[in-house]
Amino acid sequence: MSATPVPGPVTPSPEVADALAAGRPVVALESTLIAHGLPRPRNLAVARELESVLRGMGVTPATVGVVGGDVLVGMSDAQLERLATGDDVIKASVRDLPMAAATGADAATTVASTAYLAARAGVRVFATGGLGGVHRGAADSFDESADLPALARTPITVVCAGVKSILDVPATLERLETYGITVIGHGTDRFPGFYLTDSGHPVDWRADDAETVAAAMAAADALGLTSAFVIGNPLPEDQQLPPATHDRVLREALDAAEDKGLHGKPVTPFLLDYFHRATGGASLEANVRAVRANTELAGRIALAWARR
Repeated sequence: MSATPVPGPVTPSPEVADALAAGRPVVALESTLIAHGLPRPRNLAVARELESVLRGMGVTPATVGVVGGDVLVGMSDAQLERLATGDDVIKASVRDLPMAAATGADAATTVASTAYLAARAGVRVFATGGLGGVHRGAADSFDESADLPALARTPITVVCAGVKSILDVPATLERLETYGITVIGHGTDRFPGFYLTDSGHPVDWRADDAETVAAAMAAADALGLTSAFVIGNPLPEDQQLPPATHDRVLREALDAAEDKGLHGKPVTPFLLDYFHRATGGASLEANVRAVRANTELAGRIALAWARR
């Protein structure tokens, strides 16, 4: 069972187009992690590794991004390298896509824009690290990631390690409920906390295998639902950041951001960079482990979906 691609300026790679036409499994991957989330040259190595993991499972990878104004679902290695090494690669959410395409820009796609473009091409499963969400202090700033409303109107299954723990996790879970986005814990009754195995909050639904997720996707289609599934895939406890270290660094990072007067868009990259430096790179390694595990789970879900 596969979605029908919508005609338009979205260009699936020949590999992705062939897989979709044949009903073979495909998994979308975001490019913001490559261009903005990991240091060079590790970023390109991880991007290639994630694609290799999927191919080894018999799943076609579809890394999403904009290269020279071309909106791509699936990239050549040269295009992947261009986004990983370019100095002028913008970070593009859904609202940025028209201008990125019109001006011939190179742009890395966020969770929101990756989900939108992947679904438009007919891809139903997407792997990422952590979702964006409601920022701390959003009651005053109205600062909420565009990931959430995008997922509310996009029929795609997103495998993630929860919401970035630098955000307001309980408020984000409330917004996911408001938007009608189904949240499922993979092998857990707890919502994962990105760097942490457990965010401290429960989930309403649990799925212990990929086949259950694929069955839920099919049921959603039959019911005419068009919102996303968020699959929370926690890091094993022995792979998470030590919780005491996480909590201490988070307090320090939030205080540092406040001292610098940071608000809105610059806050997340500042906090993530602070974590990286304060933990001696341990947070980066936890992020990479999470993305790798999420990619493997997304591959299993895509295989189960293709079998339906």
